[in-house]
Amino acid sequence: MHRYSQINAFLHTSKLFYTIAIGMDSTYIFVSPNYDRNFSLGKGTLKGQHFSVTLHPDDIKVCEAVGPKCFAAPGRLFPATLRKHDGKGGFVITQWEMQALFDANGQPEGIFCIGYNITQFIDTQNKLEQAASDLDEIGYIQSHGVRKPLANIVGIIELMDSVEGYEDYQHLTRMLKSSAGELDEIIRDISDKATAKPGKPNKLIETLKKLGRSNKRK
Repeated sequence: MHRYSQINAFLHTSKLFYTIAIGMDSTYIFVSPNYDRNFSLGKGTLKGQHFSVTLHPDDIKVCEAVGPKCFAAPGRLFPATLRKHDGKGGFVITQWEMQALFDANGQPEGIFCIGYNITQFIDTQNKLEQAASDLDEIGYIQSHGVRKPLANIVGIIELMDSVEGYEDYQHLTRMLKSSAGELDEIIRDISDKATAKPGKPNKLIETLKKLGRSNKRK
């Protein structure tokens, strides 16, 4: 561990980074105060406990896959994204880089890891991806959904200049009202989509499906 003493000393009081070392028996042989503070859940130090106690069960296999890579390529850092218990029934997302440890005789001693919390970054990234998806969807609706009723309205207005009978005029008026209603509904749903909160039902898709069914009946 002497190779990493300076790093551990430098990050000893860090509130951002975690430093840990896991021995060949899969238990913590070193735990930084910040790691204990965040993941021991008020039960004292994690040193001496199995590394899996902090992990989402599905992420244990991630560590089991990265460990052999570290020993196969000494001196290299290997990344891993791991979910850790937050003590509230959920998980935080952490990013790590790992490197193999060797003793003075060159024998495997464990794995040294340095990490930090990326939960907020992942949440922001997901929100940006969802926003981009919503914008793409709104753009698609504007270019396809809006076009049909708008084209109908323009065409009906042009026909109104040429009709002579009252019944024909009434028929065109009903068509105009129907197309205007379709256009208004799509515009309202675009507005709802633009201001929707996560988990709110997607009315845009339902509107298009409804209009599609209506067009088939016509």
